[in-house]
Amino acid sequence: MEELEKYMQIALDLAKERKGYTHPNPTVGAVIVKDGKIIGKGYHYKAGLPHAEREAIKDAKSKGYDLKDSTMFVTLEPCCHYGKTPPCTNAILEEKISKVVVATLDPNPLVSGKGVEILKENGVEVVVGVLEKEAKKLNEDFFIYISQKRPFVHIKVAQTFDGKIATKTGSSKWITNEESRRYAHILRNQATAVLVGSNTAFCDNPSLTVRYIKTEKQPIRVLLDRKLKVPADYNIYNNDTSTIVITSKEADKENLQKISQKENVKLYFLDAPEGKFRIEDVLNVLYQNQIVHLLVEGGKEIITSFIKEGYFDKISIFMAPKIVGEDGVSSFGSLGVLDIKDSVKLKVEDFKRFGEDFYFECYKQV
Repeated sequence: MEELEKYMQIALDLAKERKGYTHPNPTVGAVIVKDGKIIGKGYHYKAGLPHAEREAIKDAKSKGYDLKDSTMFVTLEPCCHYGKTPPCTNAILEEKISKVVVATLDPNPLVSGKGVEILKENGVEVVVGVLEKEAKKLNEDFFIYISQKRPFVHIKVAQTFDGKIATKTGSSKWITNEESRRYAHILRNQATAVLVGSNTAFCDNPSLTVRYIKTEKQPIRVLLDRKLKVPADYNIYNNDTSTIVITSKEADKENLQKISQKENVKLYFLDAPEGKFRIEDVLNVLYQNQIVHLLVEGGKEIITSFIKEGYFDKISIFMAPKIVGEDGVSSFGSLGVLDIKDSVKLKVEDFKRFGEDFYFECYKQV
């Protein structure tokens, strides 16, 4: 098992190189081993291009290797259906690979155990579950997207020690240090889309693009703006990337006319009972746009709505050793919690230090 884990870890490391670049597909890595030697490596580069298995086969064959009786290590069950690319099970069988080690099954109903069964039926030895926990973590967003038919919701908060995201005047630049902000851009780079509300977009005029680090793509921007008050010349509408705007029948008509003429903007109209969009409705729109991983960057009202309605999977909290006091803007609004036993319970799965700042990676306890 130790040797199997060694090669699977290499495959996982390959997959991590493409984290955030393959949506709506999962990120997958593959390694081919023969006679105790790695003869081929590959990862899924992006949707529409060959999968990791075929890339690893191509790599091995380009070096002149015969793949017969070799072993393939792959982080996700090989596909067995025709999509934008042909089934990977076909390629494995064609090359007479004798053993396939799979980290985890694919949650996609089109695959979900069928790929493994096809390989077994054709005489391939299959081992499933090697570094399964790590593989599921790597594609946690894809698993939610497929199984729950909605984006994986990842909330990001940058706050002071006393839980404030701004002073009462709205001052918030910068609560955390540059090292924290760089890591926040890594999180942004791994997302399909970044969401803010109209107050954040209006007051901060953010571009919501990936900076600080090198990137091959920019996440889609999502703006919740019931009255469409964010002016058409604000950064959120610039040509750096595309923008999804969710508004309502209360949208400002003059601004609507200007925004509707922008080629990089998609407009959606939703009902907003009691002056707020239903988060379920918002997520339905984003799911239809193949948003796999949604990074929610605030502010307080938006974050509170996601938490209160139960639509969040992960919260990343950056905490700086600063105190603002009770007149500052809290990270979270009213959740209606009257007894501590009814509080929203989180599980901290990772902790980091960025200089003097602290980082907590939390998940909802279920």
